[in-house]
Amino acid sequence: MLKINNVETYYDLLYALKGVSLEIAAGTITAILGNNGAGKSTVLKTVMGLIDDQPEKGTIEFLDRRIDGCDPESIVRLGISYVPEGREVWEELTVSENLLMGAYIRRDRAGIKKDLDRMYAYFPVLKERTGQLAGTLSGGEQQMLAIGRALMNAPKLLLLDEPSLGLSPLLVKTIFGIIKTIRDDGVTVILVVQNARMALQIADFGYVMENGRFVMKGTARELMEDKDVQEFYLGVKTDVSAKGYQRWKRKKRWR
Repeated sequence: MLKINNVETYYDLLYALKGVSLEIAAGTITAILGNNGAGKSTVLKTVMGLIDDQPEKGTIEFLDRRIDGCDPESIVRLGISYVPEGREVWEELTVSENLLMGAYIRRDRAGIKKDLDRMYAYFPVLKERTGQLAGTLSGGEQQMLAIGRALMNAPKLLLLDEPSLGLSPLLVKTIFGIIKTIRDDGVTVILVVQNARMALQIADFGYVMENGRFVMKGTARELMEDKDVQEFYLGVKTDVSAKGYQRWKRKKRWR
């Protein structure tokens, strides 16, 4: 569905993505793991055309169509939706108004009504607060609203940036369960997250990112069982040393 080939992205003089390549299969959840500053969010912003005049190098294809260099609106119209870190709901609009704004490019009223009902089925708490201003919702409710708003575009591909950030463990579990349901309902998902354990529990595939590069990829099961991933991303105590970690990054790159 999505192919990124040797993409390089800069923020002014900062070399943010250093020859990044990945492929996303339709009907899957792909997790991009890594620490703060690794470049995870930049991957999503580059796909969405949100960084001016980027990528500097490389190509991005969505359903066999080149989208690198396209503006964000064109990319949304092709069937990609994006939920940014921090939710960014319209605080002075109601829950229902936020959701309907997600469908602004659509003209199929019956389909919009059907998808609105589906969002309320995904997130029953939003139905209870349909007329409430988004700015008065809790953090978890705002996250649900941001995801629901993105889905109202009826996307083929959904990009999620840190959907569990700042949420309680119970809400994190709820959000990740809904993401899995979204995948099961036919929407492909790319999930950028620091909560590696939760992400790999629902993901099909995963990439590990360090300093603007992918240093490892594999199925979610392969990553969960890798001792190095356990040590540095899952908090499992192993015998991997700091020097061993550097050797691992060199050895595992593009395994």
